[in-house]
Amino acid sequence: MAAQPHSGDAAPVFSSLDDYLAIPRVTALVLSPDGERLVCAAATLSSDRTKHVTSLWEIDPQGRRPARRLTWSPDGESSPALTPDGDLLFVSKRPGAARDASAAGAAEDVASVWVLPAGGGEASQIVASSGDVSAVRVAAGSGTVFVTAGMLPGPADADAARRKARKDAGVSALLHETTPVRHWDHDLGPEQSRLFVVENGAGAALRDLTPEPGRGLDEAGIAVSADGSLVAVGWRTPQGRGHVGRSLALIDTLDGSRRVLAESARDTRDTRDTRARTPSGGGSAATHSYDEPAFSPDGRYVVCVDEREADYDTAPSVTLALFDLASGQGRDLTPDFPLWPGSPTFSADSRSVFFVAEERGRAPVFKVDVDTGAIVRLTDDGAYTNLNVSPDGRFLYALRAAIDRPPTPVRIETDVADQSAAELGSPGRIGGVPGRVVEVQTNAADGMPLRAWLALPDAASASAPAPLALWVHGGPLMSWSSWSWRWNPWLLVARGWAVLLPDPGLSRGYGDEFVQRAWGQRGPVPFADLMAITDAAVARPDIDATRTAAMGGSYGGFMTNWIAGHTDRFKAIVSHASLWTLEHFTGATDHPAGWELEWGHPLERPERYELNSPSRWAARISTPMLVIHGDKDYRVPISEGLRLWSDLVRQGAEAKFLYFPDENHWVLKPGNAKVWYQTVFAFLDHHVLGAAWVRPPLL
Repeated sequence: MAAQPHSGDAAPVFSSLDDYLAIPRVTALVLSPDGERLVCAAATLSSDRTKHVTSLWEIDPQGRRPARRLTWSPDGESSPALTPDGDLLFVSKRPGAARDASAAGAAEDVASVWVLPAGGGEASQIVASSGDVSAVRVAAGSGTVFVTAGMLPGPADADAARRKARKDAGVSALLHETTPVRHWDHDLGPEQSRLFVVENGAGAALRDLTPEPGRGLDEAGIAVSADGSLVAVGWRTPQGRGHVGRSLALIDTLDGSRRVLAESARDTRDTRDTRARTPSGGGSAATHSYDEPAFSPDGRYVVCVDEREADYDTAPSVTLALFDLASGQGRDLTPDFPLWPGSPTFSADSRSVFFVAEERGRAPVFKVDVDTGAIVRLTDDGAYTNLNVSPDGRFLYALRAAIDRPPTPVRIETDVADQSAAELGSPGRIGGVPGRVVEVQTNAADGMPLRAWLALPDAASASAPAPLALWVHGGPLMSWSSWSWRWNPWLLVARGWAVLLPDPGLSRGYGDEFVQRAWGQRGPVPFADLMAITDAAVARPDIDATRTAAMGGSYGGFMTNWIAGHTDRFKAIVSHASLWTLEHFTGATDHPAGWELEWGHPLERPERYELNSPSRWAARISTPMLVIHGDKDYRVPISEGLRLWSDLVRQGAEAKFLYFPDENHWVLKPGNAKVWYQTVFAFLDHHVLGAAWVRPPLL
């Protein structure tokens, strides 16, 4: 179907839950190598409103024309990539499509690679495999195409036969020999992600560059050199005792050979011996993990994110590492930068690297000079992602969001500091939110400055103060710096509430000391910070200090459980996907070894489990609680929610349990998201505003 103009750029202000669910959600942005075409991905509601479907849209780089929709399949498209000729490649499941010989016997609904010609016409399939293709990448200079796809162990050309044999035998069992065994909401294995180079054009064969990857390519950052001769990968590297890091590896695309440019390695001796090995009694020796690689256009360098991983005593920190490909030598590119850089991208002349970093509730774009290390902040107080550099070096194209604006494509000049980015046409633009946002600031007990966003209804005033909902973010190594599709405060603001969005200890964007001060004390220190910033908020004349609630998900759920056991100042608490009994959680979560870095093993070092487990204060809880959990949540397993609910029921607490049998850490289905909000609204209205309890009609 030919592309159609987008007529929805009128940008309405949303005021209802249905309006919110209908907003297109922009999730990706790519620029063609010649700079002429800019394409984004946007998820919109299906015609029956039961799911979000992602389609691809063309954006005018000059901002003169509205966005226009390019793809329309009912199952959606993902992973857009543009060739040097301007053709659009993408991944899609399209039942009934012709399949090549390598996919014989495979299911019809496998995701494959399609091309939409720059000159117009219908999309056609160019790459198919027996396993789902997850991503497609194109070398900016040579146009060489690379794909990642899931394959069973063994030769790729026998994959379809192995799949059929498992299916015919009715086998779904998985035999694990390494950890982890699950990730977020899915089992790991027997499929492994592999990297292929596409040969011979349309109907092409896939040449396997990683025939025995193990779990090396799981969620790996992958970059392709301009000439297509090298691929840089953040290669997942087992380190013993369940620990995993990422090494920076280079894959030669001619012969598939792989060499490690920077290795991630850890001292894996028994952690019970650490008191004898380190003066502070810490855990395993620190290591580095390398990911998000990017090549310089001239082929001289690779830059990547270098995470200096945590141990028992020391919180993690992040910098950018620059490697000279000729010598193999690397160096710290941002040694004195106080924030955590990410998403590095080279300038067109290879002399600078652009990156983003969270900073005090924002995520600006920065530029660092490769030779001098000088750093300049380029943008205003938005939150930026998906950086694309124009070939002439004059502009960056990115997605910009903010607490009160969803992601939208923008253009940034590469040589202007602290600028306001120019907005481009977008399928996801809104005209505004039903309220306003301000900042609240105070100091913690130790003198550390604290801040929060406060979303307010327009009607809030000294004569009509608004009830307040404290929302605690997840992570905890993140911040309230951008628009949220998961927990959107403006839906509550539209109902007359004020929503406080604070960044307590462990939050990113405030320097390493801000994280370190709460390391190993995930309960006590952030709790004190949250109470201090709440005190500052309720001191405002437009906030009603007598009508308050607390909410949080994931780590935020952990924190609301902690709040419930340590204060009765709130009239209601909502705890979503929350941690409750830490010594049980660490063995059941999808990546157990990661938690031991901070807490040690509960049988060897129980002190921090005893200090930080909210369940130890269950008997103190008197505030009504709404517990929410999804059965497919493998990061915080359902056992945490069930145990919390059981403990509340046992002691006769006033509580409700909203359970999603088919959702994971997030509530993704539009219908389920709607009843999530409806239940939360009803619970808060009842316990905080004194309204009668009204059960959502579909529950």
